[in-house]
Amino acid sequence: MPGRFLNLFKPLSRVTLEVKAPEKTVSFNEKLFWTFIVLAVYLIMSEVPLFGLKTSGLGDPLQAMRVIFASRHGTLMELGIGPIVTSGLILQLLVGAKFIECDLSNADDKALFTTANKFFAVLMTAFQAALYWFGGAWGSLSIETNVLIFLQLIAAGIILMLMDELVQKGWGIGSGISLFIAAGVAQTILWYSLSPLIGLTQDNKFLGAIPAFFQGLLNGEDLWTAIRRSGYPDMFGFISTIVIFVIVIYLEGIRVELPIMYARFRGYRGRFPVKLLYVSNIPVIFASALLANIYFGTQILWSRFNPNNDNLWLNLLGRFETVEGQLQPMSGSLAYYITSPRDIGHVLQDPLRGFTFIGITVALCAGFSATWMEVGGMGPRDVAKQLIDSGAQIPGFRRTYKSIEEILKKYIPTVTLLGGIIVGLVASTADFFNVFGSGMGVLLTVGILYQLYQTIMQERVSEMYPAIRRILGE
Repeated sequence: MPGRFLNLFKPLSRVTLEVKAPEKTVSFNEKLFWTFIVLAVYLIMSEVPLFGLKTSGLGDPLQAMRVIFASRHGTLMELGIGPIVTSGLILQLLVGAKFIECDLSNADDKALFTTANKFFAVLMTAFQAALYWFGGAWGSLSIETNVLIFLQLIAAGIILMLMDELVQKGWGIGSGISLFIAAGVAQTILWYSLSPLIGLTQDNKFLGAIPAFFQGLLNGEDLWTAIRRSGYPDMFGFISTIVIFVIVIYLEGIRVELPIMYARFRGYRGRFPVKLLYVSNIPVIFASALLANIYFGTQILWSRFNPNNDNLWLNLLGRFETVEGQLQPMSGSLAYYITSPRDIGHVLQDPLRGFTFIGITVALCAGFSATWMEVGGMGPRDVAKQLIDSGAQIPGFRRTYKSIEEILKKYIPTVTLLGGIIVGLVASTADFFNVFGSGMGVLLTVGILYQLYQTIMQERVSEMYPAIRRILGE
């Protein structure tokens, strides 16, 4: 039976918009079709400007975090997947910590949990849109225009939520949220690498790093000058992006493999992998969401109560100045140290900021890794139970929960903490080298593409050999 909290959403479940699961097996080609349709709609919404928005107010409040949340300033994707991800993660944490009674293996509980997730996603969308309004992120607009923009963001959030549900219900491949993140990062990398636009930069070169590089060489610049240009995409950032991609792909492949055997099938042996990136990209998403919300909160406080930087206590949270039409945090404030310098030259000018940002990011990723291992059902006790229930055991050890848990305790906590630290280091230091799409964006994209590849291979095998669907649980 659902817990008291979930029972509150029973009346709402009757009127909530829902995508029906397919009644028959959806072919691989049909899944590809719906996946591309969802992706196309998302990309179109990312280009459609908010009706009534003419000024940018504070500039881009979350410029550094846009790629992570698949959002784009001034468009229908102003908030991106931020509200959906935040509400989902909070509910999952509450369920994992047993604050909410919910058995996700039970159909009724799962349906009510989905309804609760949708409700809080819409609520979070309204809350974040209200913060933008209150913080003046859209500039000085009339109440009618602000209300119109507010309603557009609510509608866009609902459409995005339904598209994600369509993919996850089996009409598409993978997860809609993951697709949106990967599409945003890929779009940023391609644009910064190959953009043919000219006249948008102070050096009057192409915006794209590769065209600008060859343009510089043709104009007689030396190699280093052609490779590096401050404030714009350059070959230094392009090469750094490739290096980070290679590093993350390598890290994805590092794992400890424990031998297992199945009591039901004599002679059948396998391996249980404990990956270095054991909790995947969850720590990066948590850390990004927390830092982005703190940073935006400091901007709201500054714009409302300290625009002249004359309040000593509020200055500790956030001091800002306008540089080339954009607000930039000033040294000495929290907002300054929780944002990446984004350039190795800026790091050398102020090493304290760079080391502080690394320390904060690593600490958050390590902490969130350990937390998610416990509440996300990935701890040694939960994994031991899953192995025993599936009929598996580790050769040479008794087939009991306790014995397998003791073995897993030697690996899982250490790997989880080490993986969180490494993820934090890669994500924070990659930004110092002007990586396209940000270090966190590249980390997320590699993980998403790796999981998408596995899902596609599974779909292809299932379609070729239908009997395997029963083994895979489809």
